[in-house]
Amino acid sequence: MAKERKTVKNKDSKTKKKTIQSKAVGYMPNLHKRYLDEVIPSLTKRFSYKNIMEVPKLTTISINMGVGDAKVNPKALESAVDELTMISGQKPVVTLSRKDISNFKVRKGFPVGCKVTMRGKRMYEFLERLIAVALPRTRDFRGLSFKSFDRRGNFNFGVKEQIIFTEINYDKIDSIRGMDINITTTATSDDEAYWLLKEFGFPLIDKPRKSEETIEAA
Repeated sequence: MAKERKTVKNKDSKTKKKTIQSKAVGYMPNLHKRYLDEVIPSLTKRFSYKNIMEVPKLTTISINMGVGDAKVNPKALESAVDELTMISGQKPVVTLSRKDISNFKVRKGFPVGCKVTMRGKRMYEFLERLIAVALPRTRDFRGLSFKSFDRRGNFNFGVKEQIIFTEINYDKIDSIRGMDINITTTATSDDEAYWLLKEFGFPLIDKPRKSEETIEAA
C-alpha cells in the first residue's frame, strides 16, 4: 500500500510539472506566431529556400539612448534608465565612454547613456508595440527608409522622441530624448532582411522597381 501511494504521488507531481511547463511554453507572442505561420512560407516562396533553416529570422533588438549631460547630472541618467526600462521591459546597462573627447569634455569611463538588448518573447512583444503603436504616433511619420540597412541584413534607425511610446508619461519626464534602434537578423543580404521586416508589417517605404532604378541611374 505504501509503495502504491508513493507511485500515485510521483504521478501527481509529474502531471503538475507537465501542466506548469505546458502553460509556460504555451504562450507565444503574436509576431512570433505570425513568423511561423506566414513569414516562413512567404519568404521560402520568394527566395526559393530549400531548407527551413535558410529562412532569415530576428535575433536581437537593441536600443541605445544617449545622455549628453550624464557626467554632470546623475538624475538625467537615472531618468533615462527608468524610461528605457519601461519601454523595453528589462533593465538596461549604463554605457561608458571608450575614449577621451576633449571637445565635449568627456573622459574615458564617463557615463554617456544606456542601452538594452532584447531577445525571444520580449523582443517580439516590443516589435509589435513599435509597429502598431509607437511609430504611428511619430509626428509626420511617412515610413522608414529602406536604405538604412547595413549590407549585412541588419536595420538601424533613430527615434527623436521617447514619448511616442505609451509607457512614457509626458508629465513625468525631465527632457525629450532620442534613441537608436538596431534590429539584427540572420539574413545574408539587405533584400532578404527588407522582405523579412516587410512580412512582419514593418512600416518600410516601398523599394522602387528595377525599371525605375535603371531610369534614375541613366
